[in-house]
Amino acid sequence: MDSLYRLERSRSSAAEFHARAVPDPAERVIWWHEVTAPALVLGSTQSASIVDADACRAAGVDVVRRRSGGGAVLLRPAEVTWIDVVVPRGAPGWADDVHAPMVWLGEHLADTFRSMLPERAITVHDAPMVSTDFSALVCFDGFGAGEVLLGGRKLVGISQRRTRHAARLQCCWYSAHDAADLVDLLALPVRPPVDHLQPVATVPVDVAAAIPVALAARL
Repeated sequence: MDSLYRLERSRSSAAEFHARAVPDPAERVIWWHEVTAPALVLGSTQSASIVDADACRAAGVDVVRRRSGGGAVLLRPAEVTWIDVVVPRGAPGWADDVHAPMVWLGEHLADTFRSMLPERAITVHDAPMVSTDFSALVCFDGFGAGEVLLGGRKLVGISQRRTRHAARLQCCWYSAHDAADLVDLLALPVRPPVDHLQPVATVPVDVAAAIPVALAARL
């Protein structure tokens, strides 16, 4: 059976992609995006004061704000896989409850990862937010609705932006991750000790890159 979700690939800066509007009327689509430059992406409510602007300039990292909530995320070319799933109002997966679409997508993502990593313990967080001392600052330090865990470590982060006609679910997972890379871009005194952050799960590059295609076939 053909997928109900069209898979569309793009390549640009994180800022350009975050500025992309959801069409009205919305369609079922998975936007698979490759960043062309490193970007530190802040959640919609985070203050720019948490960023060490000089460190970002020295490292060649763009500072970008997304329209969905959550903490900061560092995106580096070839190290992260990033997709947005647009769920139109009334389509399967849509719900007025803001958490339900995230759990719906998380379950599909988890099944997709399990098909490629059958020997690994992959679960979906379907419970209230699990916060830490630094989860409001660093996205991958806490667990939110629908987020996928591998061996108890966060594998897929999910945030959401809703309009009156669709939910835009933004997701990413890593094939390489070093918490110090993000921490070094944050300003003092908010900069957390690296060894106080939760470990992040990664998957091989070939698995990471195969997930969007396999997910599209499931939705």
